[in-house]
Amino acid sequence: MSIFEVGVIGTGRLGGALALALSRKGYRIKQLIGRDREKARQLADSIFPHPEVLSANSFEEISVDLLFIATQDSEIQTVAEKLANELEQMPFVYHTSGSRSADSLNALREGGYDVASFHPLVSVSDAKTGADAFEDAYFCLDGDPEALKIARIIVGDLGGKAFSIDSKQKALYHASAVLACGHLVSLFSVAEEALSKCGLNESQAREILVPLVKSTTNNLELQSPSAALTGPFARADIETVKLHIDTLSENLGAEKLKIYLQLGLQSLAILKSDDKTAERAKDLRSLLTEKLTSTN
Repeated sequence: MSIFEVGVIGTGRLGGALALALSRKGYRIKQLIGRDREKARQLADSIFPHPEVLSANSFEEISVDLLFIATQDSEIQTVAEKLANELEQMPFVYHTSGSRSADSLNALREGGYDVASFHPLVSVSDAKTGADAFEDAYFCLDGDPEALKIARIIVGDLGGKAFSIDSKQKALYHASAVLACGHLVSLFSVAEEALSKCGLNESQAREILVPLVKSTTNNLELQSPSAALTGPFARADIETVKLHIDTLSENLGAEKLKIYLQLGLQSLAILKSDDKTAERAKDLRSLLTEKLTSTN
């Protein structure tokens, strides 16, 4: 384990979770910088020894080995430019954005700093619970060789796994993550709404549906999406799908029915049909396409 002094700019969910996780691994969280100083102080109270809380206008006071920029993606370049003008030390600098490459830190790079992007591929909805999410997580890294060398050490200390992609594909990589995670949550909310129409409250619906989602993700750990596909689309069961279309239209409306129809077409696209299901799948695809066209 390597001991570094760390600063974090941006003390929201991800920045807070990272600060807490690193502190538990023996890193000294020396300075926290955020617009909301009260939130930063609350985070500092959870870390021992307590880090110093700086204002967002005090970049010249930063004195650490490693500096993480965990702000909104749109703010990273502005923060980097401000740091390049005001930093008096030369830490390794990382940003935690999934959609931006290390090039967002070019203002610092041009000043001689070693920089990299450091994106943990985890879902962090709260700083305290998120601090436990880095174990076994994957971290997408890109940037300068020396900064990457240190980043891989950090990932190892957190119990994660590092990987890299072509930096030009960062936006596509991040879109993939949103589809698998953020859109999964949105899709779950539609399923929860549908089940709550059956006489259950939202809490009961969530309690019932979460184990089903877990069983699906367990299958995906062991199988390809086409092999893990179950339900009426895996069987090309057109009569059941017709029942779904009618009840979703009646209870959730056209816009949410479109979600079912579009995902149904994707299910058929990955379906490995045999001779028995191929013709039914063709008919089902025609039905979905027709219904989708009529709802637009």
